[in-house]
Amino acid sequence: MCFHDKRSVCLVAAVLLAGVADVAAEVGFRPLFNGRNLNGWVPVNTAPSTWSVRDGMIICSGKPIGELRTERMYQNFIMEVEWRHMKPRGNAGIFVWADDITARGQPFHRSVEVQVLENAYGNTRGYTTHGDIFPIHGAKMTPVNGRGGSRAFPTENRSKPSPNWNHYRIECNDGNISLAVNGKVVTRGREASPRKGYICLESEGGIVHYRNLRIRELPATLLEPGHVAIANRGYRCLYTGVDFSGWRVTGEWQSRDWVFRYNGQSDAHGQPIETTESFGDYGFIFDVRVSAKTKPCAIQLRGAEAGAIPVAPSLYDGILALKGRNWNRFEGELRGDRLSLSLNGKPVFTGKKLEGLPAKGPLKIVPTGPVDFANVYVRDLAKR
Repeated sequence: MCFHDKRSVCLVAAVLLAGVADVAAEVGFRPLFNGRNLNGWVPVNTAPSTWSVRDGMIICSGKPIGELRTERMYQNFIMEVEWRHMKPRGNAGIFVWADDITARGQPFHRSVEVQVLENAYGNTRGYTTHGDIFPIHGAKMTPVNGRGGSRAFPTENRSKPSPNWNHYRIECNDGNISLAVNGKVVTRGREASPRKGYICLESEGGIVHYRNLRIRELPATLLEPGHVAIANRGYRCLYTGVDFSGWRVTGEWQSRDWVFRYNGQSDAHGQPIETTESFGDYGFIFDVRVSAKTKPCAIQLRGAEAGAIPVAPSLYDGILALKGRNWNRFEGELRGDRLSLSLNGKPVFTGKKLEGLPAKGPLKIVPTGPVDFANVYVRDLAKR
């Protein structure tokens, strides 16, 4: 065999070996989106109009601010996705290791966020558009290439502007996370917590397209209890963030993206809002923003005064957060005529008997002055 032939054989062999290696590297990936519908995904706190499917893409309208999450939790994995913003200065994100629903007083989950910003958004000392990674709303992460905080910054600017497609490869393994932007790893974090949870796509004002979502799960590693996100509790959101679908409204209530507000001034009789749906035994969550000047209001379970949960600063001394008009989370369960309630994670009472309560009824809010609500979730206890 001549030298030229030997070189050709070696070249062919090298190409074949490289191909085998590429195939081996891709073994184990499966679609995270089937290209036809949103099976396998759960809208957390958004409207039916927020997420749609067309031409093999998940399309996000950007309205309202909120999330779409996977049905399953994931621990160690490699996720690949292509995304593009359809308008300059678009904002979005991909969350990993997230809880089942949004954090108190937030439209987003406790999680680690992988930034998805359009290039025209701007690049500052505080953030970039090229693949920042950072923990949000109680999650933790130690950044690699940080700038004094918890945010990890990319070592190179590789994101392409709208309407170009960008490719992300996110690897999450034993609390470590890395991001490759258009083929090169540029951002890393370590010691994250939680390190098992849901994957979310974020809606935050920009029209975003996602395609070719796929995932390869990696071997599980030992987890401490604190490293696992909150698993699905069966909650569903009652407010769409775009309108009052599913509610009967009277008075000066306004839909303000992920927050809805009563604007009326002092009104001793109140102008209520209530769900069109009735509930029997159910669990509930609602967030309310108050200050020391907030007028009292009441959340009436089953639409009855007998099931009223009062919201007034004077009633929850030492528990209600008032400084800076902070958000507060009420969470409880109503079983028969017995109510259990907690506020900001602290028990208020357990199994309190409510006299004269109907078997079913709406969730009703009766204000007497301006007040903000968000994150109204319910879950059916009859099925549990």
